[in-house]
Amino acid sequence: MAEIKVRLDHCVIAVSDWERSTNFYRDVLGAEVVDHPDGRVAYRFGDQQLNVHGPGLDIGTLVASPPVVPGGSDLCFVWPGTVEEAMARLRHHRVPVEQGPVVRWGGRGQGTSIYFRDPDGSLLELIVYAPNAAARTHPAAPA
Repeated sequence: MAEIKVRLDHCVIAVSDWERSTNFYRDVLGAEVVDHPDGRVAYRFGDQQLNVHGPGLDIGTLVASPPVVPGGSDLCFVWPGTVEEAMARLRHHRVPVEQGPVVRWGGRGQGTSIYFRDPDGSLLELIVYAPNAAARTHPAAPA
């Protein structure tokens, strides 16, 4: 049987204020804001996206149980530039850094991370991998 490799396409975050969150994800993280005909929006990053649930939106019953709540997410984004550029961007937008830069392990191996929060309190992380670094396995992970 052939090896199956799945990858993340999208996930859901919840927000308490549409405009405030859209401005944050667009301006601070560079998201493309995708409007849906039913009033929803999504924040797209290349070929991955965050579907957004928020006030006044009837999302039906096909949701997590319990549903995602504003401030209830913990997400990591790969920053395409340097750690210094990421820090400068957060400073420019007056986003307080909670921790970092610190060495962390992510999906591509070891990187340098910066932690901060979105307007609802969800923990966000920017990870920077060394250019042209081959993915390395965390020493504690099985080979």
